[in-house]
Amino acid sequence: MTSKSVLKRERKNKKKKKYNKYIYKKVKNFIKNFKKKIINKELNNLIDIKKNISIIYSMLDKLKKKKIIHINKSSKIKKKLFKFIKINNILI
Repeated sequence: MTSKSVLKRERKNKKKKKYNKYIYKKVKNFIKNFKKKIINKELNNLIDIKKNISIIYSMLDKLKKKKIIHINKSSKIKKKLFKFIKINNILI
């Protein structure tokens, strides 16, 4: 027989897991769309690129702070993003 508190904890954990997954997916989609825009030359303005990068970095830092993703994963994603920008000859 499980207690009420155990059942409530399970419900809360499911809800939190679903929310965390949604937030992480949102960040991944934002990064993916950013890369597509750079490849398709839609983002030519350096100011827009910097703004988008700062948004991505802050999103990753928030995920890291809330422990949705690991600290090393956050830094790895940032490093790959910077490398991608460098390969496409965009100077920041």
